[in-house]
Amino acid sequence: MTKPRGKNIPISPFRGLVIDLMHFTQKVPSVSIDRRMNLAVLAEARSRCFPKPTWTALFIKAYSIVAARDPALRQSYMEFPWPRIYEHPKNIVTLNVSRNVNGENVVLQDQIRSPENRSLPDLDARVRRCKEAPVEEINAYKRVMAVSWLPRFLRRSTIWSTLNIFGRRRCHNMGTFAITSVADRGAGVLNVATVLTTMIHYGLFDDEACLDMRMAFDHRVLDGAQAADALTGMEHALLNEVLHEVRGLAARPSQFPLPLAA
Repeated sequence: MTKPRGKNIPISPFRGLVIDLMHFTQKVPSVSIDRRMNLAVLAEARSRCFPKPTWTALFIKAYSIVAARDPALRQSYMEFPWPRIYEHPKNIVTLNVSRNVNGENVVLQDQIRSPENRSLPDLDARVRRCKEAPVEEINAYKRVMAVSWLPRFLRRSTIWSTLNIFGRRRCHNMGTFAITSVADRGAGVLNVATVLTTMIHYGLFDDEACLDMRMAFDHRVLDGAQAADALTGMEHALLNEVLHEVRGLAARPSQFPLPLAA
């Protein structure tokens, strides 16, 4: 009887870029912190909206409000030609979205600029578009396909220079902070690797509408106390500014876009 044989699978453009990014995350002294948040009041207000705004949009809005007030959350460590801290004038969130492209599960990273200045319906529409629109229409997909033909050493050289030399380009291409979650798959990630100064990720709600909000941060830029204050401020924004906006929109469900047709 012939024994079954394994097979070699080529690295796809999407997986190749993930591997490249993981190469650079190994150089970031990342620390994780979490805060237990009771969001029962916000969950109740959200339940009155139709369709309900995504939690991702709510969390983006809350964290961006905090980061707009705290310049440290918009700073990045730059290595060349001398070690320094670059501070970007505005927030740019990188949204990590899982999609299926030609049978392959991939993660697309799209950016939303100045989310603190956008309404929840606008943010929600952008999040839904990243999750549901044809991938060919998403800028993140176009960027991956544009650079995938480059040899690995050129891709990594480009990424390195973006991360370490040009602060403005770094923030425009990579974002000032990121958000990710697999809560819609029924799980939560405990630790994440990131090249950015902060990445927000969260787990599952319990029966009392509490969840663990987590942050991975670059210890070269932030200390634990600053990160803890950022999560505390995020919870305050969720239960104040964001809650106020959700309550205002609950009576106007048409403000939120309906999900795209499958």
